[in-house]
Amino acid sequence: MQAANLFLLTLVMAMVAYGLGYARSRSLAMPLGGIRHLKSLPFYYGARAALWCGIPALIVLALWAAFQGKVIQLLVVGSLPPDMLPDSDGAASLMLSKISNVASGALPAEFAEPAVVEAAERLSALRTQSRYYMTALVLSVAVLAGFLGWVRIRPRLNARVQVETTLKWIFFSCAALAILTTLGIIFSVFFETVRFFGKISFFEFIFGTHWSPQTALRADQVAAEGAFGMIPLFTGTLLISAIAMLVAVPVGLMSAIYLSEYASKRVRGVVKPLLELLAGIPTVVYGFFAALTVAPFISNFAASLGINASSQSALAAGGVMGIMIIPFVSSLSDDVINAVPQTLRDGSLALGATQSETMKKVIFPAALPGIMGGILLAVSRAIGETMIVVMAAGLAANLTANPLETVTTVTVQIVTLLTGDQEFDSAKTLAAFALGAMLFLSTLILNVLALHIVRKYREQYE
Repeated sequence: MQAANLFLLTLVMAMVAYGLGYARSRSLAMPLGGIRHLKSLPFYYGARAALWCGIPALIVLALWAAFQGKVIQLLVVGSLPPDMLPDSDGAASLMLSKISNVASGALPAEFAEPAVVEAAERLSALRTQSRYYMTALVLSVAVLAGFLGWVRIRPRLNARVQVETTLKWIFFSCAALAILTTLGIIFSVFFETVRFFGKISFFEFIFGTHWSPQTALRADQVAAEGAFGMIPLFTGTLLISAIAMLVAVPVGLMSAIYLSEYASKRVRGVVKPLLELLAGIPTVVYGFFAALTVAPFISNFAASLGINASSQSALAAGGVMGIMIIPFVSSLSDDVINAVPQTLRDGSLALGATQSETMKKVIFPAALPGIMGGILLAVSRAIGETMIVVMAAGLAANLTANPLETVTTVTVQIVTLLTGDQEFDSAKTLAAFALGAMLFLSTLILNVLALHIVRKYREQYE
């Protein structure tokens, strides 16, 4: 059974255990004169039985799903002939990818070595056996633990305290998992970045003005060493993001002010849902619109003015991206403006201020921290966008500030570098982690700057 189906089955068994625990607590309470003689409500006895059934089984399922892939890979690689054993982690990754492609049918068996075909068959057999063993073990643990939880129900058992204590630890584990996941991402990117700087000079990467990571596979090939200057990528990222924010922030903020302060309820009820529909359009649709409509229009219009413009440009990508981001700025700003207490509006108007002065002098300063948070979210969305940039701005890493030329962004290059079967010992692949680390640091600096601005204006308002 697949892990997802097994997870759902475990939840169903936990619900059954809840019903059995609930019924057992009521049946034990009947001879005593009713549920008022129980230490806790029947709900807590049922919840305790459900936790006993679900938590151990889900822990076993999570551990099995986390480690089965690595164990199976080690067994499959260990079964290869000595002359085919990979000598590095990158070679092992490529070999496992080839074996997996043969096992899934993506690579026909006649195009692979006999040892690889045999390893693919072993991989399929081990995966099938692993699913059987995982299903049997998880269901056995669920049944056994649920039975123990059901048997140990007693009228004087303080089930409420046990359930609340367990839930507290579950909530703590979720919070800790989020923190540990963040730390894991940071350290994994950091270690791979250190490996990259062991192959490429730090100053070449930071201050280089040329990006061409296509390194050769053999020393006798042309261009055996690529160029890894990140400045063109960050320049393109900032250029497209700036164009997007120049479109999204004024339009989104002005529309939020109009809808929250000036529009009637009827107009607001029609315009706001239509505006938020922009957030539900897939990015690939925006990419098609930018590539097939906006980019040719910009190119033809610039040509009519005697200006040379590329068929793929930063202006096309940034403009369409700005349209996509408008709902983020508008919705968040509208919610923040509406959250300002009505007493502030009434006090300003009572002192003789106009509605426009009230908006500029009272409501906007009060809502500024939330508005800045919405703008920061929109900036992060613009920096992380990939599809529109690929389709409308291209992949050329040009160092330019001209919005009519082709540029690329950091996220696009990360996707490009990690597409397909990659060997994680090459500078080309490790460059993606270095770009990710620099992007993380840039976003962190942006967050710190935004927090500084928010605190400054918040203190001034208070």
